[in-house]
Amino acid sequence: MEETTIPFKNLHSREYQGHKKKVHSVAWNCAGTKLASGSVDQTARIWQIEPHGHGKAKDIELKGHTDSVDQLCWDPKHADLIATASGDKTVRLWDARSGKCSQQAELSGENINITYKPDGTHVAVGNRDDELTILDVRKFKPIHKRKFNYEVNEIAWNTTGDMFFLTTGNGTVEVLAYPSLRAVNTLMAHTAGCYCIAIDPLGRYFAVGSADSLVSLWDIKEMLCVRTFTKLEWPVRTISFNHTGEYIASASEDLFIDISNVQTGRTIHQIPCRAAMNSVEWNPKHNLLAYAGDDKNKYQADEGIFRIFGFDSA
Repeated sequence: MEETTIPFKNLHSREYQGHKKKVHSVAWNCAGTKLASGSVDQTARIWQIEPHGHGKAKDIELKGHTDSVDQLCWDPKHADLIATASGDKTVRLWDARSGKCSQQAELSGENINITYKPDGTHVAVGNRDDELTILDVRKFKPIHKRKFNYEVNEIAWNTTGDMFFLTTGNGTVEVLAYPSLRAVNTLMAHTAGCYCIAIDPLGRYFAVGSADSLVSLWDIKEMLCVRTFTKLEWPVRTISFNHTGEYIASASEDLFIDISNVQTGRTIHQIPCRAAMNSVEWNPKHNLLAYAGDDKNKYQADEGIFRIFGFDSA
């Protein structure tokens, strides 16, 4: 497929307003029909997004957390189940149709990371004390706990669920076997802390974003770095592959989001933004990119917005 097939420059962003404070995290459900946003205002919201539609997006509020909702993730097998991680030490499971919390687990620290195992059976949660907890989704009870003696930034399973990745403050990616959590590999990935990780949906690669402002692309079979993306100048906070695995989006405190071709490493588009970005995520079915950052209004108050890029009209 030629990289000229998507005329990114003709596409527009739309703004979604609902939160009272800044949005930390955005995530699409597996069907690509709903987007969830988690905010410092202690709520998450679910938005129904029509890929080619117009008009106002309907949203429902998920209320119950008593601290910032730092990260959220959808059940990979169920388009209406979503898990949220909060600084209030709880992890909650919600039904996105009713907005009701169906399960809750009280953990030991302030939760900053959450991710689902690709088969939907387990959820991994990371906290500020570098502790990892694995929950069985059905019982919503911890089945593994592990404290690490290094700074753990982001966590992810590979597409088959038999490998588990941790990005660390030492510039390494720790690769563990799953479910044993036995250390298999330490990849010296960057010269500064590794902040974020994304897994290519086709299972060929993973990408790592670092405080050294680089994004590295790794062959998952060989565990070798195949290329780096060098467009950003600030620490890379968030990265995402699109659904075909052709494009990677990365963002930081630079006032643009970079979209590069995974195979060539070339930048093919930049989306201008007004603030440092916290979260970028591609829709799993369409070339729609949700993004959220530290946007403030003219009075320097949080705007509580996120945007989605990829529409034919603004």
